[in-house]
Amino acid sequence: MTRPILPAAELRRLEQEAIAAGTSERELMERAGTALATASLRMFGPRDTLVLCGAGNNGGDGYVAARHLAQAGASVRVAAIGAPGTDAAKAARADWTGEVGALDDDTAPADLVIDCLFGTGLSRPLAEAIAVPARRLLAAARRSVACDLPSGVEADSGRVLTDLGSYDLTLALGALKPAHRLAPAIHACGRVASAAIGLAPASDWFEIAAPELPALDPDGHKFDRGMVHCLSGAMPGAIALSAHAAARAGAGYVRVSTSRMIDNLPSSIVQTEEASALDDPRIGCLLVGPGMGDIPPLLTVALTKTHPLVLDADALGHVGEPERLRGHDAILTPHEGEFVQLFGDLEGSKADRALQAGAATECVVVYKGPDTLVASPDGRLGFAPPAPPALATAGAGDVLAGIIAALRARGMDRFEAACAGVWLHGRAAEACPAPFLADDLVAAIPGVL
Repeated sequence: MTRPILPAAELRRLEQEAIAAGTSERELMERAGTALATASLRMFGPRDTLVLCGAGNNGGDGYVAARHLAQAGASVRVAAIGAPGTDAAKAARADWTGEVGALDDDTAPADLVIDCLFGTGLSRPLAEAIAVPARRLLAAARRSVACDLPSGVEADSGRVLTDLGSYDLTLALGALKPAHRLAPAIHACGRVASAAIGLAPASDWFEIAAPELPALDPDGHKFDRGMVHCLSGAMPGAIALSAHAAARAGAGYVRVSTSRMIDNLPSSIVQTEEASALDDPRIGCLLVGPGMGDIPPLLTVALTKTHPLVLDADALGHVGEPERLRGHDAILTPHEGEFVQLFGDLEGSKADRALQAGAATECVVVYKGPDTLVASPDGRLGFAPPAPPALATAGAGDVLAGIIAALRARGMDRFEAACAGVWLHGRAAEACPAPFLADDLVAAIPGVL
């Protein structure tokens, strides 16, 4: 099941709607704090716990959590940066009868630290008087939990305004925020769980989840499973990885146009020098770019065809103006350098830039990186779950392009094919002992499927 992702302003709007409909701010806080305590207990059990509370509603959630943790048998202290500043937080503080001290250099460490200092409203770095003791206490703890977001993180952009370190668990309240799945904040969040607190989040932005893949027709044949045709260029090893990945990802027929035979391809992958092969109406997806090198005619040829396209790597560098791609049924798979080369320095967060790119080209854009995003021209945006850092290895992008091409050739909608390919690619990386080669990723695909 996908989890919706909401910008901070949209979540605040939902909270106000809930309050207008009769749910008090205090009740929302009680639900959030209870969920925070429950998640901490389930993950780590009752421990010697220190809750760091801010002056806003995030701090109010902390007072509620402290109360429920104490009731469950944990030894709990609260360290606060000041008195609560909202009515709901004041009520939560009044209900907490345990110890409250100031967050400072004298605050004693604990086995478990729960960070409830700042939430989605943060827009500037933390004061040193707060950051220094908080960083010390989090570093000394055996386990750490962030309430909604790690303090110091900007909710919508994923920027880390103040680095307090990484957490074992972040509990997203109501819905995930962009920062949970955008770098560099994604690395600070640790495991991200989510808690329903009575809102009704619905969004075109979501965390990419396990896909529903097309079922195999028991009466079907190889072309029913999709044909992927690949164009080989100056570096045939890259397109060989893509073709092999497409075959392993379920394409029924994979073919490569090449001027010289590629030695390391499975025998089942057809190699041809016939130019007329590109006019085959059975082609379900045409893949160009991996290993293409400085051969612009390959892209020109691909753009004269009506087949669905996956454009990767060097093909993206030869597009020129992004508007050239309008009207083509294409999926683009740029990494950061290729993205800037094609689209320039766009304004906004990575999510904003991905959506601008999709709109400019009318294509699906897979904006790769440690925080891969899949943007559709219609405004849908998929955020990839974390993948192992070992995935940053030569040829991994070629494998991803092949997986996506296979799924597109099998008849999946291009946005769904791109999201599914990104998810499968990440899970294949998890299945490989690190460090691994891109060839190992290909071998892992059937097990993930």
